Amino acid sequence: MQVSVTFRHMESSDALRKYAEEKTERLSKYLFEPIEVHWVLSIEKIRHIADATVAANGVAIKAQEDTQDMYSAIDSVIDKLENQVRRHKERIKQHKSHSGESSGMRYAVAGAEDSAGRRLKIVKKENRFIKPMSVEEAAMQMEIAGNDFLVFTDSSTSAINVIYRLENGDLGLIETNTRL
Repeated sequence: MQVSVTFRHMESSDALRKYAEEKTERLSKYLFEPIEVHWVLSIEKIRHIADATVAANGVAIKAQEDTQDMYSAIDSVIDKLENQVRRHKERIKQHKSHSGESSGMRYAVAGAEDSAGRRLKIVKKENRFIKPMSVEEAAMQMEIAGNDFLVFTDSSTSAINVIYRLENGDLGLIETNTRL
């Protein structure tokens, strides 16, 4: 968590800086790294103003409070930020697709139909890291996993390849070429 504190119209104070940084740690249980928090602490006549902006996960959350005491202003801002961050996290948890289908059913294959005339849909989606390896290592990995095919990056050519099992038990290899 990266915390910066700016002082306006007042002397910088290590005690206030430390207090703001310590209070900011409460937000880390709701957000994922990288988290950036920028505090602006200022005084205008008798008003002590604390203003904080939190940037994390592509979301910016802002809160401001003015009181007679800077420490209580910081406490109030942290409470506001914590409520906003908590609500944001709950919204993300409860977010559902706008259509009635499950999230895996949202990909329809354009113009593709099965033998019964139904439109084909992608109902299962997996994200995998494609590891660079040799063809021999890919064949061994496929045997170990018990799969009928494996997508991998060829370590010698850096091309994405597919190794698959034929009906007679032998292996087939699809080598891709990215030249147009």
